[in-house]
Amino acid sequence: MSTTQPEQAQTYRNVMESLVVEELEKQLQRLPPKVVSYVNKAEVIAYALNRLPPLYATSERGWQQQRERARRGMDQQIMTAVRQAIAAVQRDPLRAVIPLKVEEEQESMAALQGLKELLGREELSWRDLVNAVEHALIKTARGEITWRKRASVSVQPSQWNDTRYLL
Repeated sequence: MSTTQPEQAQTYRNVMESLVVEELEKQLQRLPPKVVSYVNKAEVIAYALNRLPPLYATSERGWQQQRERARRGMDQQIMTAVRQAIAAVQRDPLRAVIPLKVEEEQESMAALQGLKELLGREELSWRDLVNAVEHALIKTARGEITWRKRASVSVQPSQWNDTRYLL
């Protein structure tokens, strides 16, 4: 008689995915906006990841160890894979692509981009997000930061008690 374990949420992640995304963002900042508009980020990321070894982790400690391992020995390899991926995707910018459904990683990167804009910190990464928010909250409490409502926020004026927006 066999016993089955209950289904669990995904408890492993590939560290290389976040490193490739970070490297892509760095490289895109150095490209002309017109070129960037033709770059399909998802395709670049997939192309680069297919040329890099996976580095999976199942714990926070393992995550940090894998990130350090990659930073120590694979920075150049990651940079090269992303550069090649951008070049490969650019060669055929008119190719029709049916994208996969939005996954958690894409959603989290969109959330990070929103936080970058809200906090006015383009260099922001998940690694330093907590410190950046804490810093903004402290400065807000001290009255050093002024806020205003974002145009895209659908909140009625009567529901918005504070008119500060990070500058």
